[in-house]
Amino acid sequence: QVQLVESGGGLVQPGGSLRLSCAASGNIFRIGVTAWFRQAPGKEREMVANTTTGGMASYADSVLGRFTISRDNPNYMVYLQMNSLKPEDTAVYSCCIGLSPAAEYDVCGQGTQVTVSS
Repeated sequence: QVQLVESGGGLVQPGGSLRLSCAASGNIFRIGVTAWFRQAPGKEREMVANTTTGGMASYADSVLGRFTISRDNPNYMVYLQMNSLKPEDTAVYSCCIGLSPAAEYDVCGQGTQVTVSS
């Protein structure tokens, strides 16, 4: 069984930065696709960034140029660097990964709260 644990969330002022981390543990052989999702109160869950198995990244228009997703395959880690944060970025952020070469997300974490406010 594979588990994901996110960390790095918190309260930050507008214009600030945070780096989220996602640690995978358990019976894991490889990390396939990865993604960070967020969900704000009263809003639908949205994907903000993702990578292919080969590491190619793509981003939602709302975060393009401000967020960067990265991965450390040997250590089973996924990161989300968030810069120039805005109040509308406030949400619970969770990571999901695939465990095979298929483009599917097999497991997701519980999430970490990010609050952007002055």
